[in-house]
Amino acid sequence: MTIKSDKWIRRMAASHGMIEPFEPSLVREVNGNKIVSYGTSSYGYDIRCADDFRVFTNINSTIVDPKNFDPSSFVEVSGKNYCVIPPNSFALARTVEYFRIPRNVLTVCLGKSTYARCGIIVNVTPFEPEWEGFVTLEFSNTTPLPAKIYAGEGCAQVIFFEADEVCETSYRDRGGKYQGQVGVTLPKI
Repeated sequence: MTIKSDKWIRRMAASHGMIEPFEPSLVREVNGNKIVSYGTSSYGYDIRCADDFRVFTNINSTIVDPKNFDPSSFVEVSGKNYCVIPPNSFALARTVEYFRIPRNVLTVCLGKSTYARCGIIVNVTPFEPEWEGFVTLEFSNTTPLPAKIYAGEGCAQVIFFEADEVCETSYRDRGGKYQGQVGVTLPKI
């Protein structure tokens, strides 16, 4: 496997619609305001968080069970350019970008240092070969204080690995349960 460069990312975005909408350079300022950067970097792509959030709440005092997840454990926050996450809690969001991963590519996604230095951890699972959709993001606030995350700004970096040979069975082939997700997608089994 090889890590792919900015040139490869631009080519794949243009020829295969791998990332839409796509920003070919790194954006650090919008309308004269400094932002958490997004777009193409040297060896990755910095994704943005959309303005559709689900903030975890323990108001129902239910057990967090991935096999039987209670959707009422979240409060929906939409249409704002930020979200405040309570202390020691988390929020789900989705990316602005829609991804179409080629059959010979696997990605790893890591949180940006700006958030990490504030105690906000961004967790994203790998994008498997031929996975497609908006990415569901998880933001954990590890601090004892409320934490703010911003919509429309960078939150994590996707690193693309191209395999030496094409996989035998892709995510699409096996009918992955998160294929084609469009919004913030809660756990499924």
